[in-house]
Amino acid sequence: MPKTAKAGRKPVITVARSEHDRLLVFANTIAAQNPDASEDLLLELERARVVNDDRVPDDVVRMGSSVKYEPDTGETRTVKLVYPGEADISVGKISVLTPIGTALLGLAPGQSIGWTARDGRRHELHVLSVDAPPAEDEEQDAGAAA
Repeated sequence: MPKTAKAGRKPVITVARSEHDRLLVFANTIAAQNPDASEDLLLELERARVVNDDRVPDDVVRMGSSVKYEPDTGETRTVKLVYPGEADISVGKISVLTPIGTALLGLAPGQSIGWTARDGRRHELHVLSVDAPPAEDEEQDAGAAA
């Protein structure tokens, strides 16, 4: 079972090598326009355990994963983590460049993490379940990264 964060420490996260590389490019590209989002994503990528794509467990939040989580408001939510150009909050697709998207990256069921919203308020969420991205999402992501 994945470990949860202890007393302010962030939980261990796992990120696929190809996604790590692509997200590094995104974070560096947006640094001038959105330094906060860039810094937050870079910090998460820096602390991530990076593994070969075929070694990422199916229950780890990666790009294209559907995630069921419980925020500190108590109402369970399900979202899909996507790259910025695919984001559409009205259908539950959240960008990895949003504070909550960055917080979800690499987590597994049972893990909790604190995150700071754009308005400066601190929040916490707890991951309940993760569905792996559909095979076509992985193929599209691989093609887009090439």
